[in-house]
Amino acid sequence: MAKATLPALGLGTFRLKGEPLMGSIHKALDLGYRHIDTAQMYENEETVGAALDAHDVPRDEVFLTTKIWHDRLQHDDLLQSLQESVNRLRVDAVDLALIHWPSPNDEVPMDEYIGALADAKKQGLARNVGVSNFTVAQLERALSVPGGEELVTNQVEVHPFLTNRKVVDAIQRAGLTVTAYMPLAVGKVLEDDTLKRIGEKYDASAAQVALAWLHQKDIVVIPSSTKEAHLKANMAALDIELEQADMDAIEALNRNERIADPDFAPNWD
Repeated sequence: MAKATLPALGLGTFRLKGEPLMGSIHKALDLGYRHIDTAQMYENEETVGAALDAHDVPRDEVFLTTKIWHDRLQHDDLLQSLQESVNRLRVDAVDLALIHWPSPNDEVPMDEYIGALADAKKQGLARNVGVSNFTVAQLERALSVPGGEELVTNQVEVHPFLTNRKVVDAIQRAGLTVTAYMPLAVGKVLEDDTLKRIGEKYDASAAQVALAWLHQKDIVVIPSSTKEAHLKANMAALDIELEQADMDAIEALNRNERIADPDFAPNWD
């Protein structure tokens, strides 16, 4: 099984573009962030590359993730698309390349694109490879095909209102890292009374409580923000140690509230 250490906190860049994104990356790097998460579909790889280029943090100190969109999953096209991403990001290789979504209706066979992903690593386009939005069954399949032994993570939606426990458990059982996107449920955690109440106990915000809970479950988090105060608070959240009773109370907030659910999504667990 491939092993990679993903930084526990990353900066998510979904829906960020242009100057706001450039500013967000620079503030994050100034604060000590060393993990940036982007994707072909976000149409912001060029800005991410320019921001990293313009900052004085050495490039090899920043862990950079991108994701391959589901219309580029055929073997040669996947490699070509990743080369295009690498060029836009102004790097020789990304630190992590993910399949953004499993091929809708298995249009492209899984062994083809998982094999292509492993080839991308062999060719030096990506130092590590993984998947995103894979169900338990899809992850098991991906791990069983040639190249599957290279996978290091499954990036999935996890937050207090979607604990996604079955998938999280399966990923960790397989020895892979869970990366949580939308860890703050696009801001909905801020309104939750339980999270606010727990936060008072630790002199923390509801958002910090949600991130601390994920961190304590050994889950990598990639919240996005353009505000320096939020970026700083997100970082500080990783130092909070929640008591077990509070961990359980957060777990009990689960209501299977899925935010990312496009029409081509798999049949979720």
